Amino acid sequence: MVDQVMVKVTYFLDVVSSWCRYVEPVWKSLIEDYGTAVAFDWEVALIPKAGLPGSAEEEDGYYRRSGVMTKQPVMLNSAWVEPELDSYLAPNLVPVACRELGVAGDVVRLAIADAAMVDGLKVGQLEVSAKVAASVCDFSVEAILEKASSVEVEALVQASTELFHSFGLNQRPAFYLESVIEDRAIFSGLIQKEPLEVTLRAMIEDVKSYRAWAAHMDA
Repeated sequence: MVDQVMVKVTYFLDVVSSWCRYVEPVWKSLIEDYGTAVAFDWEVALIPKAGLPGSAEEEDGYYRRSGVMTKQPVMLNSAWVEPELDSYLAPNLVPVACRELGVAGDVVRLAIADAAMVDGLKVGQLEVSAKVAASVCDFSVEAILEKASSVEVEALVQASTELFHSFGLNQRPAFYLESVIEDRAIFSGLIQKEPLEVTLRAMIEDVKSYRAWAAHMDA
């Protein structure tokens, strides 16, 4: 029920960010553990040109370093990289477009992330990302392309990216936590579950305390 929600968590990501892919098991676990008390949502925070790989070879070196640091069992695939692109707008537009069409949750963005970093598909091309999305939802490639190409959807992506930067952040993944009593916390670049979980528990307990106080004062 809506009145049970005590905290909202907004996860800022770029679909082609390897660090965001590494944190996905944490995100899924938090949703499973706190789904009734916490509202979970994601927003796009586009990686700027300066943060993008200049070549597939450069990305391979990055994947080796980050993969070892995070103990990944399989190295990611850099074949999706297109150095001539200034941003990977397409793989981020498409999940937002699908969400606007009514596809809830993470399924589309995760499918596109896997298509890039596992299968090496050129998801920087709008048609490629749209085909991947259509394979995991009930909308046609044409409908997805039309929505993803709209001014409305690009404005949503740009607005969420601006919101991310307004918090003074530059690392993805980032998590913005806000309770119904306006306690707030931000984590940027974090991929471990424990700090997020401890903070969520503390925020939930604070809300429970305020609700108990209100109940007794109104009695």
